[in-house]
Amino acid sequence: MKNNIGDNGAKYLGEGISKCVTLTSLYLNLFANTTGDNGATYLGEGVAKCVTLTSLNLNLCSNSIGGYGAKVLGEGIAKSVTLTTLNLDLSHNSLGENGATYLGKGIAKCATLTSLNLNLSDNSIGENGPKYLGEGIAKCVTLTFLNLDLRNNRISDKGAIYLGEGISKWITLTSLNIDLSINSIGENGAKLLGEGIAKCATLTSLNLNLL
Repeated sequence: MKNNIGDNGAKYLGEGISKCVTLTSLYLNLFANTTGDNGATYLGEGVAKCVTLTSLNLNLCSNSIGGYGAKVLGEGIAKSVTLTTLNLDLSHNSLGENGATYLGKGIAKCATLTSLNLNLSDNSIGENGPKYLGEGIAKCVTLTFLNLDLRNNRISDKGAIYLGEGISKWITLTSLNIDLSINSIGENGAKLLGEGIAKCATLTSLNLNLL
């Protein structure tokens, strides 16, 4: 048996979270429920009210969240300007390029992040999604740890090239894990990824999956 929390349930959770204005750490696991864009909107609005958060762990894997839901989640994260740790799992949803773009823009506002774990596998983020994710992460100038899962996202050379350009600006990282397996990346994409990684002069640990 599993739970069946849809948009209304997420609404009540978001409203409750919004009243916890002194929270510093939030863990919310809604894996494999039935939350869609409306539910994600309520959650994003709730998180936006938690302006003292330093750690946010949000698991929304295997729901029905699209681009609009990702937009409001990104806006909520952007209001969490004191975050140092962000773990966000939106794998197996329907974000598309727009959703990844909005998340990238939200993450860009998290200027105090030191650790980011972002799972967007199985979301069809395409070519432009990696561009805005890469640019957004580059704005996190205190980031030292990054785990980025972009498996099975219809990313070809163009998307890998954009991501490589972003990686070249991740100059504070010491640990980098990227999963780009089950995409359509060829030699040109691999070339630009390699050139980007070469600019990460402070890296001590690198895991790159291109199966």
